[in-house]
This record gives sequence, structure tokens and C-alpha cells, in this order.
Amino acid sequence: MDYFFYFSIQTWTLLIAFVTLFFVYANWTYGAFKKMGIPGPSPVPLFGTMLAYRKGFTKFDQQCFNKYGKTWGIFDGRQPVLCITDPGMIKTVLIKECYSLFTNRRNFRLNGPLYDAVGIAEDEQWRRIRSILSPSFTSGRLKEMFDIMKRHSANMMSSFTKKADKDEPIELKDVFGSFSMDIVTSTAFSVDIDSLNNPSDPFVANIKKMLKFDLFSPLLVIIGFFPFMGPIFEKMELSFFPKSVTDFFYAALQKIKSSRAKGEQMWLQSFLDILEKYPPAFLPAPCDFIVDHFNCKLKSSLDSAAPFAPIQYQPLMQMEYLEGVINESLRLYPIVPRVERVAKATVEINGIVIPKGMVVMVPTWPMHRDPDVWPEPEKFKPERFCKENKDSIDPYTYMPFGLGPRNCIGMRFALVMIRLALVEILRKYNFTVCKETEIPLELDIQGLVAPKRPIKLKLTPRS
Repeated sequence: MDYFFYFSIQTWTLLIAFVTLFFVYANWTYGAFKKMGIPGPSPVPLFGTMLAYRKGFTKFDQQCFNKYGKTWGIFDGRQPVLCITDPGMIKTVLIKECYSLFTNRRNFRLNGPLYDAVGIAEDEQWRRIRSILSPSFTSGRLKEMFDIMKRHSANMMSSFTKKADKDEPIELKDVFGSFSMDIVTSTAFSVDIDSLNNPSDPFVANIKKMLKFDLFSPLLVIIGFFPFMGPIFEKMELSFFPKSVTDFFYAALQKIKSSRAKGEQMWLQSFLDILEKYPPAFLPAPCDFIVDHFNCKLKSSLDSAAPFAPIQYQPLMQMEYLEGVINESLRLYPIVPRVERVAKATVEINGIVIPKGMVVMVPTWPMHRDPDVWPEPEKFKPERFCKENKDSIDPYTYMPFGLGPRNCIGMRFALVMIRLALVEILRKYNFTVCKETEIPLELDIQGLVAPKRPIKLKLTPRS
């Protein structure tokens, strides 16, 4: 009897000790922002404030901005994340101290074979990769690629014409996603696909698999609860992306390298040069550009610029009102709702001591809708970005593609595609709402800013 009593005492002691240690572990980091004097929502053990993401990043960030002001703290699992919207702090983090203290993005160590991709690579390795890839996106290179873009825009217009003739609604994401995907595969992989008419093409299927993102995937949740598992998963080459997808792109790139060895021309030659030392650095995901409001002023500006002549690169880039429409659309619906960097050392900025290892996040959604910066922020007003007003915009309050040396490397590439697509369409058609159009638009809660359900509009020929 004494033995069993002694054994029971030991068991209960160990159990209580385990529960106590687990409770301490689960809450250990949650005093970080109280020590810093930074407000923020109360965390839940292990989950932190992540449960609020069930309503979407954008809603959560907007609520925090409205409640806590310019600066607040949240917790992704046990990871403290300092949220900043002050232009001065943003300039310091994303530009002034980018190379010395805030070079790297957050790395969940779930990249598999893509650990050297330009979006993930760190420190000197990132600098080398970026310096090799950057020449592929100069104005000269974009001009060279423009004819390829126009070839795919012709395919897009052919699809639009078929839909318009049948008076059928168009799913904008499918059409523009296919248009941008075709251009990316043609320029980066030297492969011509018609993804709009061939959705079962292997390139289409694998890119779509690669772009799927589950905020509450088991691997990501485990990393949030137990960050020390990250290096272990990395050694095991576990990844967000299915192995079949990465294997497919490696095989495709090896085939392209072989073609180059035979003397075949490649548009993004410097893109392949990096393969001698590093695995492939993939271009940004196709843009989910939402076209929900175009007025007579835009159409008349396009008509006066090039009413009938074939679209040329230089005149396209000089269409000022078109630029304003695109910029204002990206203000209201920035593709990337958050820009993140990790502090490599403890540093004081604007009186706030940011400890080494803390994630610093810039929430673009509430910043782009701040009434103190953007009067009538919910209204679509392209004139905000016209010549007369552009100089008054603080560059650290608008960042649909990020800012500084580590902004989106494909930004200019994407903007040329967007300009070309809009001019091609609006010279021939009007967009009109139909019974299938969802009003108001509801956003998806996962990852990038995108509609929860397809945006459907109809095209009517212009007289």
C-alpha cells in the first residue's frame, strides 16, 4: 500500500510539474509588448492572437489600427510581431537599416528545396541572387518582352470576344490569372502555354498547386506552437509546396538549360545564370488585379492616346490617368496585405527598443485606408496620383509591392502586364455589372488579398 501511495505521489508531482512547465512555455513570450509599453490584443496560450485571423488578415489589422493607433503588438503563436504604421519607422526598417538590421523576411523553415528562392534567401545570399536577377527587369528587358506580352494579350482578347458574342459573364481572376501566367511561363521558362484554353496543361496545374496557401496548415500551426521545430523540418526538407510540384519545375528548368546549351535564345537569360549556383528563384505569383470601376475619363484618355494604332511600349508607359487608375486600385486592394522584416540585432527606433529576433510588420491594408493620409479613403479617386497631387503623397504610406531594396522584384513586370491588359480591353469593350456580379465584394481570408468568390462582369462592345 505504501508503494502505491508513493508511486501516486510521484505521478501527480510529475504531472503537475509538466502542466506548470507547459503553461510557462505557452505564455513565456506574451509579456514582450507589456515590457515595451506597446498595446495590443490579449493572446491565447500557444495560439497567441492567430485565432482572430479566421476573419481575415485585413479585418484584424484594420480593427487593431482603429483601436490601438500607429503601433501595436500581436502574437503569431508564440512569435511576437511588432506592427508599425509610422512613416518614419517604416523608412528606417525597410530602407535605411535594410542591409544592416532588417535584411530578412520571416522564414518559417518550410521551404523544402526552394530554400534559396529570392523571396526567402537571407543576407549575402539574398544580395547575390537579387543582383543577378535585377537586370532581367530593366526597362530594356521589359521592352524586349513586350512583344511576347502582346501575343498573349491577343489570345486574351480572342477569349473575351467569344464571351462577349455569347453574352456570357467573365470570371476576371481566371482570365487575368491565365494571361499573366502565360506571360510568366513564356518569359521565365521559354514555354508557350494557353492556360485559358488548356487548364489541364502541366504548367497550369503545378503553378495552381504552388499558389495554394492554408493559414492553418498542420505544419504552420506546429511552427507557431513550437518554433524550435523549424530547423528540424528544414533538415527533413518539409515544405509548403508538394514535392511533385518542385520536382516538375526542376525538370522544366533543366530542360531549358539544355536548350540554352544548344544555342536556343532565352528572353530572361540572367534568370538562368543563377542556376549554376542556386536553385530556381520563382517569379511572383500572378496578380489578382481587380477591375471594378472605370469611368469615362479613363476611356477618353486611352482613346486620345492611341485610338486605333497597335499598342507600343513607350506610349503605354506614358498614360498618366491609366497609371492613376492602377495605383488607386492597388491602394484599395493591395495584393500583399503585410510586409515583414526580422530584426537581426536589438535596436532602438523612435524610442521603441526592438529586441533581436522580433518580427516587424507593416500592415498595408489599414495604412492605405487611413483617413488622415487619404481623404475619403473608401472612394475610388485616381486623381490622388495625378501629377498635381503625386508629390504630396508620402512614399512611406503607399506600398502595394513593398518598399526598399527588398521590394517585389517583379513589380515593373507586373505593372506593364496590367497596363497592357487594360488598354487592350477598354479600347474595345465596356465592363458592366450583371446578375452574377457580387456586390459588395467579399474578400477571402487566406493569404494574399483576393475575392472569396469569382468576380463576374460582362463585356459590351464600345460603339
